[in-house]
Amino acid sequence: MSQIEPLVRLTEQLKKLPSIGAKSAQRLAFYLLKQPREDVDQLCDAIRDVKERVTNCSVCFNITDCDPCVYCTDERRDRRLMCVVEGPHNVGAIEKTGDFNGAYHVLMGALSPLKGIGPDELQIKGLLQRVGGGEVREVILATNPNVEGEATAIYLAKLLKPLGVRVSRIAMGVPVGSDLEYADEVTMLKAMEGRREV
Repeated sequence: MSQIEPLVRLTEQLKKLPSIGAKSAQRLAFYLLKQPREDVDQLCDAIRDVKERVTNCSVCFNITDCDPCVYCTDERRDRRLMCVVEGPHNVGAIEKTGDFNGAYHVLMGALSPLKGIGPDELQIKGLLQRVGGGEVREVILATNPNVEGEATAIYLAKLLKPLGVRVSRIAMGVPVGSDLEYADEVTMLKAMEGRREV
């Protein structure tokens, strides 16, 4: 790539984004260079606005531009039912179903000792305080179906059950539209364990 300093600096910054390698960063930098100044200014303003206005909800720790967030202030939501997720993006995935109408709690990660993420790095204390308040009747653990997510769900279940709430785990297994022959052993095991009567 040309050694034009501003372009090199932009490429280096773009490489810091997730899933963006050197070639992708270079393509994005040249793409931005070709765009009208107004479009690039709007992108810069949007990035700056996100950093200045978006924060975490003081109740559920989801991202929001108002505190408490829209889920925590919505009186129509059933506060007796709480869904625990790893990150804010998981809230959006659950909301897309249109079927969940309870409260959320965002952990801001999952337990991962190899990455130095223990219970103190997650929003577990806030979860225990909310559940310990007595209003919550069921906690749905909707952590990711990987090693870290499973470990987090098991750890949380041990902490939550003594508080007298029902603790459930989202079902996992074979995705809709796939063929059973392509499912691995763990996926098939989870599908069999999560079976229900029809």
